[in-house]
Parts: sequence; structure tokens; C-alpha cells
Amino acid sequence: MKAHILRQALLDLPGDASEPIVDSNFMRAFLDALGFNNMESIPQYDTGNGAVDYALRHNTVDDIFISTKTNPYLLLELKGRNIDLSDGSAQYKSAVNQLQRYLLAPNCKTVEWGIITNSLNIQLFRKHGKVIYPASSNIDIKSGDINDIVKKIKEKIESSSKALTVAIYNNKGGVGKTTTTVNLAAMLTLLKKKVLIIDFDPNQQDLTSSLGLKPSEDKLYSWLDDKKKLIKIENVICSYKPAAIPYSFDAIPADEKLADLGDTDLRKFFKLSRLYQVLETCKSQYDYILIDSSPNWRFFSQSALLASDVVLIPTKHNNIFSLENAAKAIKSFIPEIQKERKDGGPIALPVFFNGEKITDAQKITVQQA
Repeated sequence: MKAHILRQALLDLPGDASEPIVDSNFMRAFLDALGFNNMESIPQYDTGNGAVDYALRHNTVDDIFISTKTNPYLLLELKGRNIDLSDGSAQYKSAVNQLQRYLLAPNCKTVEWGIITNSLNIQLFRKHGKVIYPASSNIDIKSGDINDIVKKIKEKIESSSKALTVAIYNNKGGVGKTTTTVNLAAMLTLLKKKVLIIDFDPNQQDLTSSLGLKPSEDKLYSWLDDKKKLIKIENVICSYKPAAIPYSFDAIPADEKLADLGDTDLRKFFKLSRLYQVLETCKSQYDYILIDSSPNWRFFSQSALLASDVVLIPTKHNNIFSLENAAKAIKSFIPEIQKERKDGGPIALPVFFNGEKITDAQKITVQQA
């Protein structure tokens, strides 16, 4: 019955429906389909940095959301059909920026999800700490079944919290990818986060060496090859516990068997999405998964980016080649993987300057470059 109501509400909207009309004639059916009743949705919610169109959270026995107005879980920013939310449009970018501002606002620290829609397009975003990234592509509702679209969004927002997966990547070597991975893992662990790091550069094995670990003979290879899901993550990882330092995190060392395979054989044995698939099985065990990627654009680096939510790109401000390769990753490589993934991910985090000190004048030069 709800499916029919939602579909009919969409069909009844005028082609040029303004935001108030979309709101009054479509939103109630849409929110019901997402699983939120009248007591679980607050219009014009004060985020502390502007009012978002809707804040949503399921009630508990002693906490009715419209009464307490605390701990929102999902924010929704609504637009009229006269607003162009198609990919790349200026109004789409403005709406995304607006939603991001609300998601990071003082009254929204508990929010994990965000949605923008004008009833013609819809996109879901995930917030993990202060990182916001697409959890779906920008979906064209006109060419899809609204009920299937909403069902998939509902399944995602009801799923348990998962790790943020970060590929540390630059097509240029020597920019501090491994150092960044290890230091980031250590700092996150000190902040009481559960962290897994992966050496997915089996040819250089820098991460494995830097931790004083031995490469495995075929543990990661076997995990990737395990189509029957018989191998558990516990059989692949080792715990890294430095002496006299109060932190530890899990690591997957480089794999010798993977190192022995050329790019052609790797693609013959494994789909590019295979790392993504196996990491999905253990995401609920970690807050962060960091992948130290190889400095090229072949199977290992492509797999690492496809498995990630976001890409951190270390560069050196005084190395023009590292900057050019960072730009190439953002303009070419990441969009290539986004096309493969079809869900909007991964996205590039702001370029990370690594290493030497940088003056204000050098910073301006780097930004121009």
C-alpha cells in the first residue's frame, strides 16, 4: 500500500513543482517509505548553522524525537523541481555544499546520513566523523522505480555503522604514503579508534618493512581467492604493538604470492572489485581501514581505490611531479573508478601536503600550480 501511495504522490506532482508543493504533496509519503513517522521527523531543524528542511531519527521508549529534538540521525535538504540537481550543475554543487555544512553543524554531531532531493534526482551521503562522502550515485528518479530507489536507501541508512575505508595514494613515489598511513593509524588508535592497515603494494612492501613485519606467503592471496568465505579476517591480520607505546592496531602485511603475479594474471584471477568485496565482510569490526597503495595505475592501486570511500593524496609542495600526479588522480583516475563503482565513490579528500615546512608564499604558488 505504501508503495502505491509513494508512486502516486510522485506522479501527481506538476512538472515545475516548487519546493513548497514538493514538500506538501510528496514528502510525507517519501518519509513514510523511508520508515520515519510524524513523531520522528522535524521540519526546519536548527542545525546550529542554518535550518535544514528535515531532521529524522527513530524514537525510543523514553525519547520522542519531536519532543526532545536531540541526536538527529539523518538530515534531508529538499529543493523544488525548478532547481537543477543533475550531476555537475551549479545548483547541484550548491545543494551538496549546503548539506555538508548542515551535517558538520554543532547540533548534528550524531548525524550519520544526509539526503538531497527535488523529487527528480536524489542522492544519499554518509558522514563518518568529519568526512562526508557519497553513499549512492546521484539517482535520476524519473528513469527509475521510486519504490526500489527508496528501498535501497532505507536498507543503507538502517545498516550498522561501518568503517571509513581510506586509500592513501599518489601516482608518484616518495611522497610519504607509507609514513602517512602508519602515523594516521597511530593517531587514530590513540583516539581509541579501531584501525586496520593494509600493505597493498606487494612489490615494494614498504609498509610491511616499516612495521618490522614479515610478508606473508599467501594469506592475503588466499583471502582474496576464498570464494566460499571460509577464511576469517583473524587468519589474515596480525596485531602491531610497538614496545613502550600505548597503542596497537591490526595490519595485513604484503603478500609474496601476489607480488609474483603480473598485472595480466592478477586480472585473470581476480576482479577489480575483489578487495572491496572481502573488506565489506569485516567493516563492522573497525572504525578505519587504511590502504597503502602502490605508486602506479595498475591492478593494486585501482583495486585499492575501488575498495575505498575516500582517497587521501599525499604530495610535497616542492615537488611539481607529485602535484601533477595528484591532479591526474583527481581528474582522471578517481572518475574512472567512480564510473566502475556506480555509487558516487570514492571521492578525493583535500590534497595533503607532506614533509617539509611550507611558507605562505610557497602555499600560494602550490595552489596556483
